[in-house]
Formats: sequence, structure tokens, C-alpha cells
Amino acid sequence: MTTRDARSAERWTVKGTGAGRVLPPAGPQRVLALAQLSNSVGDGAYYVTSALYFTHVVGLSAERVGLGLTVAWAIGSLVGVPLGRLADRRGPRGIAVLLALATATAVASFLLVRGFLPFVLAACAYASAQSGLGAARQALLASLIPAGARTGLLAHLQSTLNAGLAVGAGLGGLALHAGTRSAYLGVFALDAVSFLVCAGLLSRLPSVEPARVDRTAGGVGRVGRVGKAPRDGRGSRSGRGSERSGAAGVLRDRPYVLVTFLNTVLLLRMPLLSLGIPLWITERTEAPAWLVSALFVLNTGAVMVFQVRMARGVTGLVTATRSIRRSGLVMLASCMVFALSSGVSPWIAAAVLVAGAVLQVVAEMMHSAGSWQLAFDLAPADRMGEYQGFFGTGVTVARTMGPLVLTALLVGWGTPGWLLLGGLMLGASYAMGPATRWTATRGSERPELPEQPEQPGGAGHQEGVARERFEGTRREAAQDGREGGEARRQGGAGLGTGTNRVRLTPAGVAAAQGAECRADGSRC
Repeated sequence: MTTRDARSAERWTVKGTGAGRVLPPAGPQRVLALAQLSNSVGDGAYYVTSALYFTHVVGLSAERVGLGLTVAWAIGSLVGVPLGRLADRRGPRGIAVLLALATATAVASFLLVRGFLPFVLAACAYASAQSGLGAARQALLASLIPAGARTGLLAHLQSTLNAGLAVGAGLGGLALHAGTRSAYLGVFALDAVSFLVCAGLLSRLPSVEPARVDRTAGGVGRVGRVGKAPRDGRGSRSGRGSERSGAAGVLRDRPYVLVTFLNTVLLLRMPLLSLGIPLWITERTEAPAWLVSALFVLNTGAVMVFQVRMARGVTGLVTATRSIRRSGLVMLASCMVFALSSGVSPWIAAAVLVAGAVLQVVAEMMHSAGSWQLAFDLAPADRMGEYQGFFGTGVTVARTMGPLVLTALLVGWGTPGWLLLGGLMLGASYAMGPATRWTATRGSERPELPEQPEQPGGAGHQEGVARERFEGTRREAAQDGREGGEARRQGGAGLGTGTNRVRLTPAGVAAAQGAECRADGSRC
């Protein structure tokens, strides 16, 4: 990344994340937001009508629909990683466009479904294309947007997603009100068209070359994406991937796997609003049933309005883990408040449930902002699609296992179940700090990396990803009152001189960030 890109990222971080800005600034950021908006409108309509379409129009039993969707999303979670790796190797823009077209085709195929087996095949194609599209879009975002601007943009995309889902849900409600086969088919056609529009918008983004790694004479590579592969220490073009790209791929990166697992535990909050709380309200409280809808509107509106503001303070590993840790505390408080809604009068229960829902959405926004930052900053830059595909499997696992866990805890155990759920969230949020330190310093164990000192700023680096990430962490340390003079003195220096100068890989930068964490273990 050039100095000009860094200044652009800083302007975005300072100005672009204000609550008053509805859309990101013109350029790739806005195109990505419009693409998100287009397909989220179609998805919103699909989500509220699909179950009734498959049961009332196609004639499948509810059990078969549930089984088919479970199988489909299980396959989709497995396919997301290799599709993300394909985006890394072939270029994320082209793969994202192809997968958006594949999703549109899969949705359109639902119009022809007349039996269980065709339904399962179409659902598997839909889930696989959706999972791969998510990974490819994250890799495309990482390639086009400066690191300092990514979390802010993702906050905008989350707000846009909620707005689109709300509009789509309204259109789906009209189809439900009509209740005709033609109305349902119109919803599926709308969803297919929305992904065609998404593909068209993504095709307008700048082309991004596949990731390549430069192996220097000293054995340390520098990641590059745009343009030709850089020359290695022997003067030849190097197109080799990182050394962790074996058959097991990202699964060999145990620290990152741990971070993904902990994030999956925290994502158990996702089915809470759609399943856990509705069951709790109807089975364990005297609150009116319509409160379920009101709490959903409250959650969606809060994310639309406040997610960008909540993400503004998350700029690096330290602030990301701090945000996640605080989200665990707030989530524990939310669970305790929800537990108090049982055994009281209807209106007192309603007031308590609203208070719990407010705390829950605050915890959700804190966790989202922190997890976005960790997902990008801890992943190798040359394998962003593969790693984002793996990180995204946490959503699928949470949606698959969450209903079983929440039903057992909340409906089966009642108040003790809420307390156990809150304790589980708190433990996972606090474990994220040590897991992040382990992941950030894993590169220092590689034989090709120079030995890293235990203080911030102890490693030299050049422009690009290394300068950007290290400088972001150094600024956080300065805000907390620690001196960053050593980092500024060495900020533009290389390790060595002349033609033998060694440049830090992103893993080396992560190690420098890990040293920042170790300087005060309570902060990361």
C-alpha cells in the first residue's frame, strides 16, 4: 500500500465512520455497499417466504425441509474454504461475480422444484454458492480497501444488510398476505434478479490479481496482489503460496482455528433472536406474543443506526479484543436480565425483555466490530479468501447447532440455562485475548522469519501491509499512554542494508502486534 492509500485510509477512519454518513464514500466502498444492498433485499423476501413455499406450494413436510436445509448448509460450510482458496488463486473479483451468478441460478432453480431430491440438490447449490460468495467478497474487500478502513466499511455493510433485509421482509410479507403460488414465485424471481444485480455491481470493481508471495534471499517473503509477481532473491518470478497451503490448508493453522472456534461460541447469539427468545417468551413468560416482532424490529433498527458508530473505535488487535471482551460482559448482563422476565406480570415481563434486548444488541455490535478486525488482521494476506471462508463457517455452525443448544438451555433449564449461556459467552470473550496473542505471534515460530524482540516497534518494515498494521497498533499504544518513540525511529528502516534488506511478511507484522499485546497482557 502506498502512502497515498494510507492517507485515504486515515481520512476514512476519521470521517467515514461518523453516524451522519449513510453510505460509504464514492468508489469501491460504495459499490460494495450497493452490491450488499441489492442481494439483501432479495434475501429478506426469501427468508420470510421460503418455508411456507416449500411446505404449502411444493408440498414437502416441515421435517424434510429442515433436514434438506441442514444438509445443504453443512455442505456449504465445507465448500466455503476451497472456494475462498480459489478466489485467492484466480482473483477474488472474477470468482465473486461467478458465484453471484451461481447463486442467482440456484435460487431460480427453486422455481422448478417438485420433490425432495431436487429440493436438496438446489439447496446444496444455493448454500455452497452463498458460502463461497461470502469468502470471495471478503477477499475482494481486503484487496481493494486499506486495512484501516475495513472495519468501518464492514460496519456500513452490516447496516446496509439490515436495511435491505427489512425492505425485503416487507415485500415478502406482501406475498404472504396474497398467499398465492404466483406471489411466492415472484419472491424467488426477485431474489434471483437481486443476485444478478449484485454480480453486475461487483463486475464494476477494479480487477485484482491473484495473491503471490515473494521469497527473498533471506528467506522472508513479501505479499503482493496487484500486478506481476515480484522477483525473488534469485531474480526469478515467484508465484509460490505460503507454506501453510498444504492439503489441510487453514486447518493446520491451529491458533487461527482456535480464534474461529471461540468466535463460533460467541455467534450462538445469532439464533437467540429468531428462536431462543421467541420460545422463552411463549413458554416461560406472560409477555404478549407480538413482543417477538417488536424485539426483532428493535434489533434491526439499532444495528442500522449504531453499528457504524460502535465500530469506530476498533482499529487493531488491541481494540478488537477489548471490544469482544466487553461484549461478553454485556451479553452476560443481557442473559441475567432475560432470566428475570419469568414469573412476573405481562407488562413487567415486557419491560424486562426490552431491556434485555437492548443489552443483547449492544453486545452483538461490539462483538461484530471486534471479530471483523480479527478475521482480517490475523489472516495471511495471500490467503485471505481461504481464511475468510473458514472464519465464516462459524456462522453456519452457530445456526445449525444453536437451536439445539438454546432450546435445551432456555426452554429445558429456564433461569439456570440463561446464566450458563451468559457464562459461556463471557468465558469465550475473555479467552479471545490469549488466543489472539497466540495467533498474532505464530509467525515468529517460522524458521524463515527473523527473531522478534519483545517490545513494540522492535522490527523494521517497509510500506504496504506491514507498515499499515504496525503503525495502527503503535497509535493505539500511544493513546494508552505508552511511548512509541522506538517504533517511530525504526518505522521506515529495513533489517539489513543494500540488496540483502529483509522485509517483514504479514506474519512478522502480526508478531510485532503480539509483542504489543504481551507488553500488557490485560489489554489483548
